[in-house]
Amino acid sequence: MKKTFNISAEPPSGLTGPAWWFVFSKRKMLVASADRETAPPLIRDPTELGVPANGRIFLGTLEDRPCYAAALFEPPALPVGLRFQDLWGLREQLASEFIPIAFRALHLLDWTNKTRFCKRCGTPMQTKAGPPARECPQCGYLSFPRISPAVIVLVEKDNQCLLASSPRFKGDFYSVLAGFAEPGETLEETVAREVREETGIEVTDIRYFGSQPWPFPDSLMIGFTARYAGGEIRVDGEEILDARWFTADQLPNIPGKISIARQLIDWFVRKQQ
Repeated sequence: MKKTFNISAEPPSGLTGPAWWFVFSKRKMLVASADRETAPPLIRDPTELGVPANGRIFLGTLEDRPCYAAALFEPPALPVGLRFQDLWGLREQLASEFIPIAFRALHLLDWTNKTRFCKRCGTPMQTKAGPPARECPQCGYLSFPRISPAVIVLVEKDNQCLLASSPRFKGDFYSVLAGFAEPGETLEETVAREVREETGIEVTDIRYFGSQPWPFPDSLMIGFTARYAGGEIRVDGEEILDARWFTADQLPNIPGKISIARQLIDWFVRKQQ
């Protein structure tokens, strides 16, 4: 059974036992491996491992176990069994309950690093008590974690789905279409515009599918499905290199299971069975 993570801004009054520590150096996370399992270190404090962690943030609790985030500027030499690994590369290794916590940790650490100084007057910012916020002691400016909404959509045409290849992708694979919402747009309008701009296709019957935090660096991916309404595939060769219609039994290389892109594709495949 998957364990429950409860977001909280109020840390326990004292560390009475080990906690899960999500320690990052840039975008690489500290993990421990034992008995074929990979997880964040379960310790009282990173200093136990000789890790001089900075920017500590309480994330919440996994079951009744506290979870913390911390940042490192330069990774030290590590004891045997510990390593720093890119979070993207850990997507198939970490237990599913750790993924959203790691995403929250990375997002908040990145935001904290970007708000060290007040954007209005340049004064060093301070952490404000309560929900995540940074406050300028000089002018009172408040900064909250930025969340950038982006849509991601699977387009269906009969028994086929529209997948595209982009130069931004790591590796040779295809995925569903995605793009950021523009000021003044509804999410449904963003879906129609992005599909049109990237492939020349018109869509209809746009329906909400689900969402996923995506801290690379601060996105919230909002998933949709849509049906083909007209047009021929045209790509610009820059943002999108290729786009095609695929059947469920002839899919190309597709994203890993950590992503909502894969959830959309898996949903399409199940419909064809």
